[in-house]
Amino acid sequence: MKHKRLMIAGLTLAVLAAAGAVMAQRSRSRNSEPYDGRFGVPMWEVDERFKDDVFTFVRIHYSSSRDGFWDYDDGPVQGRRGRPYRGNGDGGEGWETDCPQSELNFSFRLQQLTTFKVNPEPIVLKFTDKELFDYPFIYIIEPGRGRIEFTEPEIVALRRYLLNGGFLMVDDFWGDAEWEIFYEQIKRVFPDREPVELPIEHEIFHTVYNLKEKPQVPSINSARSGRSWERGRGGDTQTVHFKGIFDDKQRMMVIICHNTDLGDGWEREGYDEWYFHTFCENKAYPMGINIVTYAMTH
Repeated sequence: MKHKRLMIAGLTLAVLAAAGAVMAQRSRSRNSEPYDGRFGVPMWEVDERFKDDVFTFVRIHYSSSRDGFWDYDDGPVQGRRGRPYRGNGDGGEGWETDCPQSELNFSFRLQQLTTFKVNPEPIVLKFTDKELFDYPFIYIIEPGRGRIEFTEPEIVALRRYLLNGGFLMVDDFWGDAEWEIFYEQIKRVFPDREPVELPIEHEIFHTVYNLKEKPQVPSINSARSGRSWERGRGGDTQTVHFKGIFDDKQRMMVIICHNTDLGDGWEREGYDEWYFHTFCENKAYPMGINIVTYAMTH
């Protein structure tokens, strides 16, 4: 376990370029084939001397009460119905939703719009992987529909990771029912800590991009239907929430993005020009960059 690496990562990656760089949409045909597994996302070189000091986007393959639906093996992380993680890019329901285009696109934009040095190859880990402590930022998606259900070893590992300087982002779950699924599990990790609603004045909304409102990003199909929220997900889905869980020194360890889908805003940037300018460019990327910057500098 590399505590030093985890603790100093924020210092080594803290310097940002101006946030005013112009983002151009990279169009992608819905039916296009992946380009070497990257779906048209440009590749860039990482300095070999500092390859262990770049920011790497880490998606978490969490345990689920629905795990019996998927065909997993004991080898490398597999996707839905045994599909490799770098499959056809359609994603699924649960831990692999929006993969891999979401994190490929986000990693590219983080590299392009800031002075972060970024790994062009995002990875997938489980909470119990020993490599977890090499990475200061981890990401969970769809804990509601995915019916997240931590095992006891995952609870121990996640608590240890967060209390030792790690940061968790939770994204894309909607309504009261899905909130309860996630809340029940995170309370098993921290029974003595409550998620706290973050006011718009909180630094995380202004770290790089100065956001005037909490960004709500719908799926592309909901947006095309004229909604900024998801219907039929159980209870209130129209009010966006960003909540934090803090350690004893008031360092934010977890940000919970509820009733919003930043990951879809990253994944779908090439599908629709209107969606790109309305949600990807103005909401999903600015908030994601703010979150990563905050996580790496606090």
